[in-house]
Amino acid sequence: MKIAIGCDHAGPEYKNEISNLLKSKGVEVINYGTDSFESVDYPDFIHPTAKAVNDHIADKGIIICGSGNGANMTANKYKNVRSALCWNKEIVSLARSHNDANILSIPARFVSLPQALEMVNTFLETPFEGGRHTQRINKIPNTH
Repeated sequence: MKIAIGCDHAGPEYKNEISNLLKSKGVEVINYGTDSFESVDYPDFIHPTAKAVNDHIADKGIIICGSGNGANMTANKYKNVRSALCWNKEIVSLARSHNDANILSIPARFVSLPQALEMVNTFLETPFEGGRHTQRINKIPNTH
Protein backbone atom coordinates (compact mmCIF):
# COMPACT_ATOMS: atom_id res chain seq x y z
CA MET A 1 0.00 0.00 0.00
CA LYS A 2 1.15 3.54 -0.77
CA ILE A 3 -0.04 6.55 1.18
CA ALA A 4 0.60 10.14 0.15
CA ILE A 5 0.98 12.62 2.98
CA GLY A 6 1.14 16.40 3.02
CA CYS A 7 0.75 19.22 5.50
CA ASP A 8 1.23 22.89 6.15
CA HIS A 9 3.32 24.42 8.95
CA ALA A 10 0.85 23.18 11.61
CA GLY A 11 1.55 19.56 10.78
CA PRO A 12 5.22 18.52 10.37
CA GLU A 13 5.43 16.86 13.78
CA TYR A 14 2.20 14.94 13.12
CA LYS A 15 3.30 14.09 9.58
CA ASN A 16 6.61 12.68 10.78
CA GLU A 17 5.04 10.55 13.53
CA ILE A 18 2.29 9.32 11.19
CA SER A 19 4.90 8.49 8.54
CA ASN A 20 6.87 6.47 11.13
CA LEU A 21 3.71 4.60 12.11
CA LEU A 22 2.88 3.84 8.48
CA LYS A 23 6.41 2.65 7.69
CA SER A 24 6.34 0.38 10.77
CA LYS A 25 3.28 -1.28 9.18
CA GLY A 26 5.07 -1.78 5.86
CA VAL A 27 3.26 1.07 4.13
CA GLU A 28 5.17 3.07 1.51
CA VAL A 29 4.91 6.79 2.29
CA ILE A 30 5.09 9.51 -0.34
CA ASN A 31 5.97 12.73 1.51
CA TYR A 32 4.81 15.91 -0.21
CA GLY A 33 5.93 18.14 2.69
CA THR A 34 6.20 20.55 4.25
CA ASP A 35 8.93 19.59 6.64
CA SER A 36 9.16 23.08 8.12
CA PHE A 37 7.31 24.99 10.83
CA GLU A 38 7.70 28.23 8.82
CA SER A 39 4.45 29.62 7.49
CA VAL A 40 3.47 28.16 4.11
CA ASP A 41 0.35 28.03 1.94
CA TYR A 42 -1.40 24.69 2.52
CA PRO A 43 -2.59 24.27 -1.12
CA ASP A 44 1.05 24.00 -2.24
CA PHE A 45 1.35 20.73 -0.29
CA ILE A 46 -2.22 19.45 -0.38
CA HIS A 47 -2.66 19.64 -4.17
CA PRO A 48 0.18 17.19 -4.92
CA THR A 49 -1.04 14.86 -2.17
CA ALA A 50 -4.61 14.86 -3.49
CA LYS A 51 -3.42 14.56 -7.09
CA ALA A 52 -1.44 11.43 -6.16
CA VAL A 53 -4.64 9.83 -4.80
CA ASN A 54 -6.76 11.13 -7.68
CA ASP A 55 -4.32 9.73 -10.26
CA HIS A 56 -3.91 6.38 -8.41
CA ILE A 57 -0.23 6.99 -7.66
CA ALA A 58 -1.13 6.50 -4.00
CA ASP A 59 -3.86 4.26 -2.60
CA LYS A 60 -4.85 6.74 0.08
CA GLY A 61 -3.79 10.09 1.48
CA ILE A 62 -3.40 11.89 4.77
CA ILE A 63 -3.43 15.67 4.94
CA ILE A 64 -2.84 17.89 7.93
CA CYS A 65 -3.37 21.58 8.65
CA GLY A 66 -4.36 23.62 11.68
CA SER A 67 -8.13 23.22 11.39
CA GLY A 68 -8.15 20.54 8.70
CA ASN A 69 -10.69 22.61 6.76
CA GLY A 70 -8.49 24.31 4.17
CA ALA A 71 -6.66 21.09 3.44
CA ASN A 72 -9.94 19.19 3.14
CA MET A 73 -11.51 21.78 0.83
CA THR A 74 -8.44 21.72 -1.41
CA ALA A 75 -8.32 17.92 -1.62
CA ASN A 76 -12.00 17.62 -2.48
CA LYS A 77 -11.50 19.61 -5.69
CA TYR A 78 -10.30 16.37 -7.31
CA LYS A 79 -12.87 14.10 -8.96
CA ASN A 80 -11.57 10.81 -7.53
CA VAL A 81 -10.97 12.14 -4.02
CA ARG A 82 -13.27 11.71 -1.06
CA SER A 83 -11.48 13.56 1.71
CA ALA A 84 -12.98 13.49 5.19
CA LEU A 85 -12.21 16.01 7.93
CA CYS A 86 -12.16 13.93 11.12
CA TRP A 87 -11.52 14.68 14.78
CA ASN A 88 -11.95 11.26 16.40
CA LYS A 89 -11.73 7.59 15.45
CA GLU A 90 -15.52 7.16 15.34
CA ILE A 91 -15.85 9.79 12.59
CA VAL A 92 -12.93 8.16 10.75
CA SER A 93 -14.64 4.77 10.95
CA LEU A 94 -17.86 6.15 9.46
CA ALA A 95 -15.98 8.10 6.79
CA ARG A 96 -14.29 4.88 5.67
CA SER A 97 -17.18 2.42 6.08
CA HIS A 98 -19.98 4.62 4.71
CA ASN A 99 -18.21 7.16 2.47
CA ASP A 100 -15.17 5.19 1.27
CA ALA A 101 -13.00 8.17 2.22
CA ASN A 102 -9.63 7.87 0.53
CA ILE A 103 -8.04 10.90 2.22
CA LEU A 104 -8.04 11.63 5.93
CA SER A 105 -7.84 15.31 6.86
CA ILE A 106 -6.50 15.88 10.37
CA PRO A 107 -6.94 19.17 12.30
CA ALA A 108 -3.58 19.31 14.10
CA ARG A 109 -4.60 22.14 16.42
CA PHE A 110 -7.67 20.27 17.65
CA VAL A 111 -6.53 16.66 18.15
CA SER A 112 -3.58 15.38 20.13
CA LEU A 113 -0.83 13.41 18.46
CA PRO A 114 -1.95 10.14 20.15
CA GLN A 115 -5.51 10.80 18.89
CA ALA A 116 -4.19 11.44 15.37
CA LEU A 117 -2.25 8.17 15.39
CA GLU A 118 -5.34 6.31 16.59
CA MET A 119 -7.32 7.95 13.76
CA VAL A 120 -4.73 6.83 11.21
CA ASN A 121 -4.94 3.24 12.48
CA THR A 122 -8.73 3.36 12.14
CA PHE A 123 -8.39 4.85 8.63
CA LEU A 124 -6.14 1.95 7.59
CA GLU A 125 -8.14 -0.82 9.26
CA THR A 126 -11.73 0.12 8.41
CA PRO A 127 -13.08 -1.30 5.15
CA PHE A 128 -15.74 0.28 2.96
CA GLU A 129 -19.08 -1.50 3.54
CA GLY A 130 -20.31 -1.09 -0.03
CA GLY A 131 -23.96 -2.00 -0.49
CA ARG A 132 -26.33 0.93 -0.18
CA HIS A 133 -23.35 3.25 0.39
CA THR A 134 -21.95 2.61 -3.10
CA GLN A 135 -25.01 4.18 -4.73
CA ARG A 136 -24.59 7.25 -2.54
CA ILE A 137 -20.90 7.82 -3.15
CA ASN A 138 -21.46 7.38 -6.89
CA LYS A 139 -23.68 10.46 -6.71
CA ILE A 140 -20.94 12.64 -5.19
CA PRO A 141 -19.10 13.78 -8.36
CA ASN A 142 -20.80 16.84 -9.81
CA THR A 143 -22.20 15.92 -13.21
CA HIS A 144 -24.23 19.11 -13.71
